[in-house]
Amino acid sequence: MENAIRIRAFRAIEDSESCLKFIEGHRKVLVIYGIDNVTTNTNDWMYNKSVFVIAVESMDGSKLFGGARIHCVDGVHPLPMEEATGDMDARVYSTVKHYSQYGACELCGLWNSIEVAGLGIGSFFPSIVAVAVTKLVGINILFALCSPFTARFKDWIGGQILKSVGNNGTFYYPKFDLVATVLFSDGLYDLPLTIPRVRDKMVYLRENPVCMIKEKSPFKNQYVDIHYELKIPSADLNEFKLKVN
Repeated sequence: MENAIRIRAFRAIEDSESCLKFIEGHRKVLVIYGIDNVTTNTNDWMYNKSVFVIAVESMDGSKLFGGARIHCVDGVHPLPMEEATGDMDARVYSTVKHYSQYGACELCGLWNSIEVAGLGIGSFFPSIVAVAVTKLVGINILFALCSPFTARFKDWIGGQILKSVGNNGTFYYPKFDLVATVLFSDGLYDLPLTIPRVRDKMVYLRENPVCMIKEKSPFKNQYVDIHYELKIPSADLNEFKLKVN
């Protein structure tokens, strides 16, 4: 594993080459775990201007180690969560619509390559970055449909289980023998429920979107220099605050 990597944020439509690398890497990981029928695992999002990508990559950009996507509610494109669970519980649609007035998004597509598995580089750090980036694009509400593995991050990033949908917040997805949990955060600007040291990191990244930090893996005694590049010049803080009838 390289001892220096880059975590970069960008609008999907502004870097199609990196989007294709993201799609390929994500699909390879899903196949490894025997999941090849995820309904939302398509290429469509790379043409959607309401999607932002968090890419964990080598310094020269030749390798992608993992990442995540932020799908903002725009009143046109349904969230991946809506496509995955809406037919099972229509309350998902009304919940997303209600919160869209405050600027809402879904954190999804979280994955990491086997090369960095267990380090948090391809999963935990992108989750932190995604929450940090939300304020930079005017988003205050976050949803996430998580596996049991990634649901454990909820306390770190200040999320809670959205028990008003599904079976107390859970759905059988993407297969009948797997359970996905809907997480929800309605305080991304101030992060009141986030663990203090993680909150401090998010605030720092918002104030210093281009920086380098020597990070320690949350799961192993290993350090890596992470170069953060989180500025999104095309971001508009009012773009995703919708009128709700």
